Amino acid sequence: MTTEVVSPDLTTVLRRLKLSGLLHTLPERLALARTQMMPYQDFLLLLLADEVSRREGLSATLRAQRAHLDPAMQLEAWDASANVSFDKMLLNELASLRFVETHAHVAIVGPVGVGKTFLAHALGHVACRRGYTVHAARADAMLKTLRHARLDNSYEAELRKLLAVDLLVVDDFGLDKMDAVESRDAYEIFTERHRAGSMIITSNRGPDEWLATFADPVRAQSAVDRFTGNAYDLIIEGESYRPRQKPSRSKDPVPQQPVPPKRRDSRRRRRAA
Repeated sequence: MTTEVVSPDLTTVLRRLKLSGLLHTLPERLALARTQMMPYQDFLLLLLADEVSRREGLSATLRAQRAHLDPAMQLEAWDASANVSFDKMLLNELASLRFVETHAHVAIVGPVGVGKTFLAHALGHVACRRGYTVHAARADAMLKTLRHARLDNSYEAELRKLLAVDLLVVDDFGLDKMDAVESRDAYEIFTERHRAGSMIITSNRGPDEWLATFADPVRAQSAVDRFTGNAYDLIIEGESYRPRQKPSRSKDPVPQQPVPPKRRDSRRRRRAA
């Protein structure tokens, strides 16, 4: 297929219309349209569909960056041969994001290293592609940020960031016992997002064990009951997934530099003679 040449005038017009992204695929599309004798309307639709796809992909990438999602943790990158077990039908249901539409929650529970964070971030990426707003944070970092925000009077703004998004991903919740301030903040997040926004929480402990990490038993019961009463439980068991994410050594051997031969001492040869 011959590559078509895009004229400078067309290039200028596309850039003025902020459609310069079309220039990456336009030569191939022109050649395809000529070869298949594509009607003008179909050709125009093809070009605009390319631009829509490009813009949606860019928007999803920007949303994922703002959400602090790991770019490597996406469902298509999951190693299906990993020696872990979980309800795959439930994961498929969660990937449909119906739980976000209904403001339900997800608890991803399992031992260290089985891929809880990976799947939580992967669902976050799916949400970004669907146009939802997402925020991901480790539980300890999130609570520490709220504590520091009290010192500079930015607490309300920081709390709104956590409450305003469509999906809040909280990683490693319930690892450490919370003090009174952290317990109040956790209670505030759980109660404010109940029936108003979705959460994905990963933890090495089940929700029934979260109660002991709160400083106030009453707040603990109220917060955890709200969450568990409207949450899916994805339980993961098996071996650590992390070795599969470890960088592998290149299979290509490193070329060895030839070792120069040792120079003999000519004076020793003459003495031996």
